Amino acid sequence: MKLTSLTLAVAMFGGAAVAAEVGPREVQFNEDGGVEASLSGMPGDPAKGAVVMATKSMGNCVACHAVTALSDTPFHGEVGPELDGAGDRWDEAALRGLLVNPKMMFEGTVMPAFYVIDGFTRPGDAYTGKAAQGDLDPLLSAQDIEDVVAFLMTLK
Repeated sequence: MKLTSLTLAVAMFGGAAVAAEVGPREVQFNEDGGVEASLSGMPGDPAKGAVVMATKSMGNCVACHAVTALSDTPFHGEVGPELDGAGDRWDEAALRGLLVNPKMMFEGTVMPAFYVIDGFTRPGDAYTGKAAQGDLDPLLSAQDIEDVVAFLMTLK
């Protein structure tokens, strides 16, 4: 039985160690606001990252940022900086930090934090009493963040 279980485990995971996902409260920021460690323990997929950036119900990054590589996606915004060349301007840690919680790097930014679950201002508490209680789900998963970082690193 032990050999069968081990064989199954190796077949499922390809013999590689599976790293644990870093939860939103466990993210470690460096002194510049970057996040050195992968959130998912898995490499990002640039093609999936492009989908996250261009999909309204996911990251919807193009609502604020222009990205030439995503020119097929309509309505690029001008609120944030153009992301062409992002892979040259920032390293992976800085890009990951900007996605997790950009206020750690740029205090007054209007960019949303995509991997935060608490600390939100909830005006419904003051006005209607119907604001969500407790933690909220992060806007993006740990793997979504890694995929977007991988895509942004291709923008040289």
